[in-house]
Amino acid sequence: MENKKNTPRISDRDKALLIARTALQKKPVDPVLLQVEGLCSFTDYFLILSGTSTRQVQALAEHLRTTLAKQGIRPLGMEGEEAGQWILIDYDEVVVHIFLESVRGFYDIEGLWLEAVRVPLEEEKINN
Repeated sequence: MENKKNTPRISDRDKALLIARTALQKKPVDPVLLQVEGLCSFTDYFLILSGTSTRQVQALAEHLRTTLAKQGIRPLGMEGEEAGQWILIDYDEVVVHIFLESVRGFYDIEGLWLEAVRVPLEEEKINN
């Protein structure tokens, strides 16, 4: 499938893995990629990450935004960046949740989506 500019469009899964690979460059805590396609009406994947400080949470968000923009992938929206407790970045098919470690446990996104498929994020699998 191609987009309006006649450049190849990557699959939703490849987009999710690209975003995950980009996030892993900044060493987030406990990264989890959930495939929620068919369970959720507004996206196909959740990437859930944690940082040990608000500064790391904000740095993860900034890294994703700037690095992916260079590849033509821009978010539809972004919330929570100033506070750095829970930043949500909407990449349409992929919604990224970046939490401060203590906040992540409180909201338990993984627990809300127990039926979702966990996509392996081992280094060898996301590089292929």
